[in-house]
Amino acid sequence: MPRSEAPKKHLVVLTGAGMSAESGLKTFRDSGGLWEGYEVQDVATPEAWQRNPQLVLRFYNERRRDLLQAKPNAGHLALAELESKFRVTVITQNVDDLHERAGSTNVLHLHGELKKARSSVDPKLVYDIKGSELTLGERCEKGSQLRPHIVWFGEAVPLIEEAVIITQSAEVFAVIGTSLAVYPAAGLLDYVGQNVPIYLIDPHIPDHARRTNVEAFAEPASTGVPKLAKLLQCCLSL
Repeated sequence: MPRSEAPKKHLVVLTGAGMSAESGLKTFRDSGGLWEGYEVQDVATPEAWQRNPQLVLRFYNERRRDLLQAKPNAGHLALAELESKFRVTVITQNVDDLHERAGSTNVLHLHGELKKARSSVDPKLVYDIKGSELTLGERCEKGSQLRPHIVWFGEAVPLIEEAVIITQSAEVFAVIGTSLAVYPAAGLLDYVGQNVPIYLIDPHIPDHARRTNVEAFAEPASTGVPKLAKLLQCCLSL
């Protein structure tokens, strides 16, 4: 009888802004509190939405146009290719869809999704945005204005408990393109099993992330992720 294949190991990957930076997408942390020329408190908080929804919609329409022009980089592609060897779950802090466009099939968006809108009164009502524009007057089936499907500063992160459960099940854990300074996402590292190998890829490795079981690659995602993929596949063959 043919020998059955061993189940794939569960590789859980936490990604942040550095994952998409080389695709041309930036966050406010790239410029000291400004996000493409906007003050964060003016465009990415519940108070901003209440104060000036037109400005908030314009800001995210601009980000959406940027995303439509962006393409997955070598890091996204290498991560997607690892699905042939591992059961891969991506937990991302990014709101872009570059992981999916690269071919990753199991992606949890902690902070929402730029190409979706949701009801202002019922967060369970989520809709795809056609094209790049979301405008005043577009309403959900309950009659409320649609807002960006983004977790703003000051809002709870509804998927964090699911992310904790996924992290606890990891047999290999990788962190790519994040300073591990944004909570609650940064706290996921505390839920990785004691003997689970951890890999960290970022040009700047934070001191608090240096542990005995962490192997760090101090480089960007486009070069670090292919190196990690090669290393992990070599480990499988041992």
